[in-house]
Amino acid sequence: MNRTRVLVTGVFDVLHQEHSIFLKKAKKLGDYLIVGIESDLRVKKMKGGGRPVNNQETRIKNLLDLKIVDRAFVLPEKFSQKKDHIILIKKIKPHILAVSSHTLHLEKKRKIMDLVAGRLVVVHEHNPQASSTKIISSGFCQKLLD
Repeated sequence: MNRTRVLVTGVFDVLHQEHSIFLKKAKKLGDYLIVGIESDLRVKKMKGGGRPVNNQETRIKNLLDLKIVDRAFVLPEKFSQKKDHIILIKKIKPHILAVSSHTLHLEKKRKIMDLVAGRLVVVHEHNPQASSTKIISSGFCQKLLD
């Protein structure tokens, strides 16, 4: 059986409705949805102290609990260079890399997908009103923990 593999990557710290919508749209493109999440160390470097709110194990569990994610894994600690991305893409060989409209370096990612005869698909328009950072800064997460 040759299933269509769809790959998405991100932090997915505090899951919210936009994450769910994005993942559902990505899943519709194929049979097998794979999610790579940023490691706790990389999230701290990207987002600053106090992040992630949820550790990488919890974030993976939360994604799998959605029942639309078939596999979730932690991206390598060394994942900031084009060569790191190429290594991952060649290993997973996704048919589709699903991204949001605000994803950085779209053309570079499109060229990397060409290496495995895959394609990059923008599946979701970014909603600047919905983000884990906004949820966290609003204190909503803290209220949940209290």
